[in-house]
Amino acid sequence: MTQTKTPSRASVAMASFSEMGGDSYIRRSGRTFILAFYGALRAVKLYPVENAAVTKSLDELALVAGEIIRHEHELEVRVSGEFIFLNSTRLRLDLENYASFSHILSVFRGASIGVLTVHEGPAARDWLVFVSALQASTREGTPQARFHQILGKLEQTGVRGFEIGPPNESDENEFHEKAKEAAKRTYAQSVTVTKDLINSVRMGKGANIKKIKRVVQSIVDQILNEETSLVGLTTIRDYDEYTFTHSVNVCIISVALGRRLGLTKLQLYDLGLAALFHDIGKSRVPLEVLNKSTGLSDDEWRQIASHPWLGVLALFGVRGQQELPYRSMVVAYEHHMKADLTGYPRSIRPRVQSIFSKIVSVADGFDAATSRRAYQTIPLSPADVLKEMRDNPRRGMDPVVVKAFINMLGVYPVGTFVVLDSFELAIVHAANPNAEKMSRPIVRIVSDDRGTILQPGLLYDLAQQDASGSYVKTIIKTADPDRYGIRVSDYFL
Repeated sequence: MTQTKTPSRASVAMASFSEMGGDSYIRRSGRTFILAFYGALRAVKLYPVENAAVTKSLDELALVAGEIIRHEHELEVRVSGEFIFLNSTRLRLDLENYASFSHILSVFRGASIGVLTVHEGPAARDWLVFVSALQASTREGTPQARFHQILGKLEQTGVRGFEIGPPNESDENEFHEKAKEAAKRTYAQSVTVTKDLINSVRMGKGANIKKIKRVVQSIVDQILNEETSLVGLTTIRDYDEYTFTHSVNVCIISVALGRRLGLTKLQLYDLGLAALFHDIGKSRVPLEVLNKSTGLSDDEWRQIASHPWLGVLALFGVRGQQELPYRSMVVAYEHHMKADLTGYPRSIRPRVQSIFSKIVSVADGFDAATSRRAYQTIPLSPADVLKEMRDNPRRGMDPVVVKAFINMLGVYPVGTFVVLDSFELAIVHAANPNAEKMSRPIVRIVSDDRGTILQPGLLYDLAQQDASGSYVKTIIKTADPDRYGIRVSDYFL
């Protein structure tokens, strides 16, 4: 009996994609290529080269790449900022391919590769050489040294089907500037709309939910496109506008965390809306109580502690006028309950805090503890807050969500002010994309070793190593930026 060979998923996908054309073809085939490339990288890392999983993944990668070259007559992969371009078409990042995108971006950056050109459809054996060289290059040396290691390996083995080039700095700078400006517009609009919402509810007027939904959609889209710029703006913790910036910051942090936890885009919209509304009950608490800088009396504390259920009442009023997801009410009610239900309001019956409430609780606790408020004139450093959230069970935060939050922000969260062993001062700009180097974030150096302040400062990856494999710069401690006359948020504006 003759056995029929079952076609792979990649071959079926490429057969259907070849009937299309233009950007639609590139985006769909590009997604298949990225997944196949990621699969090959993972297989070569995990198994011996003779393993069947390695052979299968390399065959699929060669098939996908060859089909794109036959159809388009070229295959060029370019990395710019948080984006991957295939033949000059930007590939769309979504939650399903987040892991593959992130890994490939990390590998390319780690080897200082900005562009990969594939010629004439290399065979599976050629892909094995290239993928193995990429994997080996991640282990030691500077990114530039790794780049030359890969070139040397390709030349040594006689593999001519690949051409690699360094990142284009002008493209990188242009990308970051555009992302930064888009984030600033989104943030400013979000604060304005949130201010209108809370003031309207405080005065008993109707709220424009359509405006709120558009703002949340902008935040979700920005987080999915380029997370760093918008998360960086959460360092704007304006004392005078705390009520409004806090709600926006919690929304941004919650959406970014929800994305890491694998929520769908629609779920992220609902989560963002719930996060923006989480403290709406405070609009019904007297301002003199909210802004009191001294200790609260028992009656004043009861008024503060009533804001969760007052928030539900406020949202019921809003929902009576316009459509509003029920989850927003649940989050407004539960976000101070704690995972073990020892918080407030006290639950009469046993219940399990919803996943949205757990996420918002973490985001709310982090932003509140790192902000200057009427009764907290000296905020904690972001790194100290993360340590407290992780190590103190009395905070009542879900340990799985906290772990995901730490993985997202790194050991040193965005906005942490640090001192380097070079005697330079720096502000953490972003977590390192390489998950194995969480303690070595990307920082913006804001002073030289003599204390001269630099503006806008220089971006630097603390994972950089010298020729001997030693790290060039290392964080020795966190510090208070006020002591040096530095306002962290200035470096994100």
